[in-house]
Amino acid sequence: MSTQDMPHLAPYTVRERHHVGEHVWEIWISTDEAILAALKPGMFVDVAVPGDPRHLVRIPLSYYDMDLHRSYLKLYVVNVGEGTKRFCHQKVGSGATLIGPLGHGWELPKDTEHPALLVAGGSGAAPIYAAARMFVTGGIDCDVVMGAQSGTRFWHEGAAQLATLDSSADVQVFPATDDGSYGFHGFPTQLMERLVEKKIYGSVLCCGPNSLMGGVATIAAREHIPCQVSLERVMACGFGACNTCSVAMKDGSVASCCQDGPVFDAEEVEW
Repeated sequence: MSTQDMPHLAPYTVRERHHVGEHVWEIWISTDEAILAALKPGMFVDVAVPGDPRHLVRIPLSYYDMDLHRSYLKLYVVNVGEGTKRFCHQKVGSGATLIGPLGHGWELPKDTEHPALLVAGGSGAAPIYAAARMFVTGGIDCDVVMGAQSGTRFWHEGAAQLATLDSSADVQVFPATDDGSYGFHGFPTQLMERLVEKKIYGSVLCCGPNSLMGGVATIAAREHIPCQVSLERVMACGFGACNTCSVAMKDGSVASCCQDGPVFDAEEVEW
């Protein structure tokens, strides 16, 4: 990693925020150009949220999109706790600091002749949509299984944005909701089972709850498809010092999610 790509502390300012679903927000922030230039799909930033001096832990938020002309970073945030609630409701023009770029992102698949299958649930939508954009602009067809609890929590704008990509490659989004109110009625793994029966995939990517990623990894291993997973952990410091994001590996070692991941080879993780 070059000095330019090394993580560093920088201020950020909220520029736009849009409520796009139940407990779901799209937030544009401006920050250091060097951080934006080094961020890649699958990587993240650690954001400090003002408003409560007792809240010392930064919030890890995945890279989703950016506008380099304005030095804006676009984040997809699910309001699931006190920190994310305050971040989603920050006023435009307010801000604090963030640390970035952080983490190890997605790798382009070795098999580019067959489409990639991307599976996400909940807040895993951001890194998966970022991966889909990277793959499609690279000429790789993608099928994206996007899971949510209900249609009101489904990220319709994100799916629509993928459809506007200018590329010869094809991308299709397959929604799945727990309550059946939008798209497939069931879990993303159930929809994945149907898709792998009908089509040969060259790679699988997944981000979401640990149970979802473990299920996707099992199916991918059974079908002999290389699988990458972006693990979700409390990555408080981003430098591997606080030991809040340890990942048990199959070889008996313990990896640091913020430093060695968050993207891992699914076969190397102890599920």
